[in-house]
Amino acid sequence: MKASELVRELKQRLGEDRFSWDFDRQNNRLKMKHQTLGKGLELSLPPLLAKIQNNPDTALDEAVYTINETFTAMEREAEEGFSGEGRIYPVIRSTSFPVESKEGNRFITTDHTAETRIFYALDLGQTYRLIDESMLDSLGLTDQALKESARFRVKQLPTDVKTDEVAGNIYYFVNNNDGYDASRILNEPFLKEMEQKIEGVMTVSVPHQDVLVIGDIRNDTGYDVLAQLTMHYFTVGRVPVTSLSFIYENGELEPIFILAKNRPEGKEEKE
Repeated sequence: MKASELVRELKQRLGEDRFSWDFDRQNNRLKMKHQTLGKGLELSLPPLLAKIQNNPDTALDEAVYTINETFTAMEREAEEGFSGEGRIYPVIRSTSFPVESKEGNRFITTDHTAETRIFYALDLGQTYRLIDESMLDSLGLTDQALKESARFRVKQLPTDVKTDEVAGNIYYFVNNNDGYDASRILNEPFLKEMEQKIEGVMTVSVPHQDVLVIGDIRNDTGYDVLAQLTMHYFTVGRVPVTSLSFIYENGELEPIFILAKNRPEGKEEKE
């Protein structure tokens, strides 16, 4: 599928008259603006085309669904305004993620690691909106109160895990597809609980927003498998975060670089 064909398909599925469309052919970018709300979004088409090529049966459907839900949330917001402290959650993003909205308002953020930054979101049901400084008054919250509320809420999210064993290493996956799977990395009691199960080196990975991987690395092969897992998730995720993993020790996260066939230098396995 070519970029121009993708644009035609999106117009057909989303409703051509619903939006104004600006297709930048030179840079393969598409701007969509809601005719009634005057708000919009911009899509970089090459990543979406790559996903469609890899997953022709589902990738386009997922993109259309996400775009629809985003604009539905905007319509609901216009009708109802902001409300609900209990609907605020933290979300993990890469440090390369923009810290300002398209309107130039700065998002509320907190430093996390060298690879990740914490943003804050207002949950809108099937999607959410990142919170910027202009929204604080409408929410009736200070910067500090908002962050405390989000930290509390993330601890209430379910933490069921699926387990896989490869070459004597154990991998635990949190994958609820609620938009906040990576956010569980901020649930310190959960990490402490998992730490009690770990016999080797505990690793934590957030390759994209919809998965959290905890590793019990007991031999050299475990690091190679972890690197392959995180790179795969990073490339297929709708919102990639980082392909790097973290060593979790004494409540601290330390990024690690994994070279094929080698353990991270200076890291010893638990006995």
